Amino acid sequence: MSEQTATNATRADYCAVAIAEAFRGDGERLCNPIGNLPLIGGRLARAAFEPDLAITDGLATLTANTPAVGRPDTDRVVEHWNPYRRMFELLWNGRRHVMMGASQVDRYGNQNLAAIGDWHRPKAQLLGFRGAPGNTISHTTSYFIGNHSPKALVESVDVVSGVGYDRAAELGPETSRFHEIRRVVTNLCVIDFEATDGNGVNCARLRSVHPWSSVDDVVAATGFELAVPDEVPESRAPTTDEISLLRNEIDPDGLAAREVPNE
Repeated sequence: MSEQTATNATRADYCAVAIAEAFRGDGERLCNPIGNLPLIGGRLARAAFEPDLAITDGLATLTANTPAVGRPDTDRVVEHWNPYRRMFELLWNGRRHVMMGASQVDRYGNQNLAAIGDWHRPKAQLLGFRGAPGNTISHTTSYFIGNHSPKALVESVDVVSGVGYDRAAELGPETSRFHEIRRVVTNLCVIDFEATDGNGVNCARLRSVHPWSSVDDVVAATGFELAVPDEVPESRAPTTDEISLLRNEIDPDGLAAREVPNE
């Protein structure tokens, strides 16, 4: 594919590419993103540079092509029947990378999808724990947060749905065997967990900033101490070929822009 950088990329395009980059190197793993922009980014990875990724149609099959997100009637090339019970055959050996949303994420990658406020009398009831505990213990997990703010990136999550590095370390080496919180992609930046705290536990590090953002913007919008390297690169721009894939094949209805507006 062409490596020529696109000049017409939107903020949503940058986020889609950052999500795609989270799946780089995953090879034949099941790419299992949840939500429109994660789906768009995961399918972009498959179409652009990770052709061996296994992707689902969101229902009961794995597809050999890259169907458009949000169009269930899009023509699919089915390569594998994959109902719910068969999914576990792909999951038992940890060969999966799931990207979920998060209402809260903290410095160690603990995630909250369940409730805001005190557990006994929460201010807001959210989706619930869903599959987050098993996802984070058994598989590589990443998160997408469309509104980077101190309310979303918090010092301590109100409820632990997904397990972060500090809690995984407390559970022992068997838990850490498959545990990996790889990335948090937001509308301002990309965060990884390649820094360590004073006890040697992995913690959040600023990996790159999107071109409309800055290190100061990210630090001000983050509710915990974020490790910031001396030099923070700008997030990779989409190529012209990737823009073509996004516009014409993967996201023809512009769903990504609804989550990250170009303003």
